[in-house]
Amino acid sequence: MSKTELSEEKTPFEGQRQKFATQMDAELLRQLRAYAKSEGRQIQSVLEEAVAKLLKDRQGYQMRPDVHSAYQESLERYSDLYVALAK
Repeated sequence: MSKTELSEEKTPFEGQRQKFATQMDAELLRQLRAYAKSEGRQIQSVLEEAVAKLLKDRQGYQMRPDVHSAYQESLERYSDLYVALAK
């Protein structure tokens, strides 16, 4: 399964909140709490933002499906032209 297909899959509870438990270094947690407080935000909001950014950064650029389809169609339709222009 491609990265695009994986990113398009929907979870059964998408948009719903789910609880989970984890552990974190005590000093890092202290800093997280202080940061959230200084921003006037809840820790869950800061964590969601951080995880979303991490995943986006690690996945790299993701082309939208409609753009990818147009790109593929263009390659098929104008492949001879692209070869000639590349020379």
